[in-house]
Amino acid sequence: MSRRVRPVIAAALAAVFAIGLSACTANDPAADEFGKGDTVYSSNDIRVQEIKPADRRAPIEFAGTTEAGEQFDSADAAGGVLVVNFWYATCGPCRVEAKDLESAWQKNKGDGVTFVGVNIYDQADTAKAFNKEFGVTYPSIMDADSGKAKLAFAKVTPIQAPPVTLVLDAQGRVAARIVGPIDGPSVLTTLVQDILAEKA
Repeated sequence: MSRRVRPVIAAALAAVFAIGLSACTANDPAADEFGKGDTVYSSNDIRVQEIKPADRRAPIEFAGTTEAGEQFDSADAAGGVLVVNFWYATCGPCRVEAKDLESAWQKNKGDGVTFVGVNIYDQADTAKAFNKEFGVTYPSIMDADSGKAKLAFAKVTPIQAPPVTLVLDAQGRVAARIVGPIDGPSVLTTLVQDILAEKA
């Protein structure tokens, strides 16, 4: 993406700024350590970055057990785009963005795109109740006990203030990051489609 902000991103992020949502932790040091890339938009509430292919760091491999007791392995999404959302049930902004994430999943799931959550605090029953309340259909790794999924991202982008949404490219490298609630599916969908287009 060029440094010019796409109209759809500008409109969606203007809405985020207007409602003044904040991440569960006001200051996210990880946002300042995220490495190279173009900051598409930045405010106190949300930061969106898209990382140029030449500046992306090493591929990330992670796995875990979902709230349904199934195994998820990032290797199963290799060759496509993988969206990873870090969250927990009592995080206010996580609750606000849940339906928008589901909408983005529904818009993109037929295009070689996989969505997975990483729940960093809760147990499976809490995550299941959250999914039922907000209509979330993609799985989440339950990471509270082991922290292995979160640790897998530590060298590239430490996760300290959910919600954080990452988009991994076909090689498993972090290609885009949204810090804070996505506030509508448009920004995330645009990032996903940009990264999908790299394979063309």
